[in-house]
Amino acid sequence: MPANIIRVDTVEKLDRLIEASHHKPIFLFKHSNSCGISADIFEQVGAINGDVHVIIVQQDRPVSNAVTDVLGVRHASPQAFVLKAGRPTYHATHYGINPTEIENKLNEI
Repeated sequence: MPANIIRVDTVEKLDRLIEASHHKPIFLFKHSNSCGISADIFEQVGAINGDVHVIIVQQDRPVSNAVTDVLGVRHASPQAFVLKAGRPTYHATHYGINPTEIENKLNEI
């Protein structure tokens, strides 16, 4: 089953996701639409069985910057997070992003 891709294009949507992570793990993916690595990884995470919340860094710069500010993690793209209780329980960038590990984190109770 392919992933359910959900665009995060406002800081308000990001805030709601961070709040939702107190109830279930949330996968957040920062994607660059001008980067070949990001395109490759986006295709890989598109196979995850679950929701993929995507920030397109060129179009959603305020949201991308808010991720850096709120989570305290230096910006990169592609960049993947699994959030639980408002904090990253998984973080990776570029070819360090592992869809299997992400799915495992999303299925943890």
